[in-house]
Amino acid sequence: MEMKIWQVPEPVPPTNHGFKYSLFYGSGGERLIGYDNERGKGDHKHLSDGEVPYVFTTIERSIADFLDDVSFARGES
Repeated sequence: MEMKIWQVPEPVPPTNHGFKYSLFYGSGGERLIGYDNERGKGDHKHLSDGEVPYVFTTIERSIADFLDDVSFARGES
């Protein structure tokens, strides 16, 4: 598991918040869960079966949602 969060002076288009982030959980060299925002794509999450948009509200909520997805993937919830 790796979490990188930067507070940026201007939002990363097309987002409207001041964070750039990459939340990663993987096993055996494979990404199982990822949350990030990138220029042109905006906020989204990667699940083992694809990529879906993610509605960002706060960085704390994003971390909590990410950790919930990781717990689910591990069979802990």
